[in-house]
Amino acid sequence: MKIIDFKIYKVKPRWIFVKLITDENISGWGELVSGTKTETVVAGAYEIANRFLIGRDPFEIERLFQEMHRSFFRGGPINGTIVSGLEMALWDIKGKALGVPVYELLGGKARDKIKVYSWIGGDRPSAVVKEAQDRIDKGFQAIKMNATEELHYVDSFKKVDEVIERVAVLRDEFGDDLDIGIDFHGRVHKPMAKVLAKELEKFHPMFLEEVVLPENKEYYQVISNLVSTPLATGEREYTRWGFKSIFEQGAIDIIQPDVSLCGGILEMRKIIAMAESYDMAAAPHAPYGPIALAATLQVDVSSPNVFI
Repeated sequence: MKIIDFKIYKVKPRWIFVKLITDENISGWGELVSGTKTETVVAGAYEIANRFLIGRDPFEIERLFQEMHRSFFRGGPINGTIVSGLEMALWDIKGKALGVPVYELLGGKARDKIKVYSWIGGDRPSAVVKEAQDRIDKGFQAIKMNATEELHYVDSFKKVDEVIERVAVLRDEFGDDLDIGIDFHGRVHKPMAKVLAKELEKFHPMFLEEVVLPENKEYYQVISNLVSTPLATGEREYTRWGFKSIFEQGAIDIIQPDVSLCGGILEMRKIIAMAESYDMAAAPHAPYGPIALAATLQVDVSSPNVFI
């Protein structure tokens, strides 16, 4: 079997899909991250697919991943999402050709159920209760919400109080029956992250996410030393090499690799397996389209340390 062609589709609201076509009439689909650099990602996908995939055997996934990844200037979000989308399309071809779900090729099922959460925004106290109730009515037992708007390096405690109010109304309404993940979204610098994390601890968050920007990851340890709340990060990291310092530091409790950015299905499986050896849980990041979600589920099902 050989790859003979590919097509790339830009689909609103923010999706980029790639279709790899083989000479045996089996096609595979992948998804790339869209957003502020959509045209750059699409142009790069054409270049990499033409250079590395046309005429190649789609079953040689590890070989093709290494060739696509190992440019002189490697890594980064643009190359990372291109390689990821093309890699998951290769797995789709292989699974279809062999007639099995991809998770069977990753070691088989490690679980029969997966806990999930739903995003509820989090900007207004009146809205969070309504949105949380809507998710509970749909069967969700966990939600995730924004913690705050962008904060200056040292900011007003009034803004901290506004965050506390939004979380407090959820605890008052639902008690501890509702699991609440709180995402700082990299909007907070170290001085205010310390304050905010400490103030939120009494509400028993499921986790605090991206308490500081990934480029300031040395401060994860500072926050971890202050609170008992699990800390999560990883959606903006790519490949297992991007996670090395996180594992070595030991401050993060939950890693969140994104299958459309970190290098694809097998790379995410490797990252999560590395996390298991450091006694870390995984909650893969999957906010995009249906193809990325389907790819994420293949890894979730086959990984014993995925908790949500």
